[in-house]
Amino acid sequence: MGLIGAGPWAELAHAPMLARGPHTRLAGVWARRPEAAARLGAPVFELVEELFDACEAVAFCVPPAVQAELGVKAAKAGKALLLEKPLADSLEAAERLAAAIAEAGVPSQMMLTLRYAARTREFLARCAEIEPFGGHAANLSGVLLGDHPFGTPWRLERGALLDVGPHMIDLLDAALGPVTGVRAHGDPLGWAGLLLEHEGGAVSETSLCMTVPGETPPTSVAVYGRKGSAVLVPDDGDALAVVAEEFARTVREGGHPLDAARGLRLQRVIAEAEAQLAAP
Repeated sequence: MGLIGAGPWAELAHAPMLARGPHTRLAGVWARRPEAAARLGAPVFELVEELFDACEAVAFCVPPAVQAELGVKAAKAGKALLLEKPLADSLEAAERLAAAIAEAGVPSQMMLTLRYAARTREFLARCAEIEPFGGHAANLSGVLLGDHPFGTPWRLERGALLDVGPHMIDLLDAALGPVTGVRAHGDPLGWAGLLLEHEGGAVSETSLCMTVPGETPPTSVAVYGRKGSAVLVPDDGDALAVVAEEFARTVREGGHPLDAARGLRLQRVIAEAEAQLAAP
């Protein structure tokens, strides 16, 4: 595995996950700041093309616009891709990246970390049993306030919808059926609300905000059906090990439900919501 990016999330999650094994080995890192890459305990490559030559697959931990650009290069180089959410910074860039991956025929997998946790998988299995017709989700934090390590420029510019929106939309989509429509209100840099319509007639709501001061409640998802209900308070403590194991399998065998095509579907919902929030 090669790693592109050396920011806080790369140092906290990606590099340890890939280096830990036994399913992956961290072959090297490329980042815009070589001094940051050097902290990750792997060989540092000056050129991203040299990193491609040293690995079978590439993990991305960079801003969405950078992932969209370098992901195309990695796909054309024949590398499998472990991609962060969102897929890109715009729908057009996401479409280019997904098309490049499809054209190259390389495997891809999205690092939607909540989906790899055992508790989430139990929740989704329960949702499949209850004939769901509605649900709601909330992801609230103060990440965009003060000197938070994840208050990075792209998050400060685009807000909760592009950052945590993919997690919530993905979970509701998986629990209630594919999203077929969205109505948005609020402000991505403040409080944003989405009303989602799902294939089959289910509906759901999600609230997103990253400017809540003080202590915030945990992220939560609740789904209601004709045969009961299901509630998830996510715990992704075991998720990273599962990501690495499943991605190694994806590289060898191809195919994963959370592939770039899934990321593109989520990006389309986000793009429509952003357009509505930007309308006068």
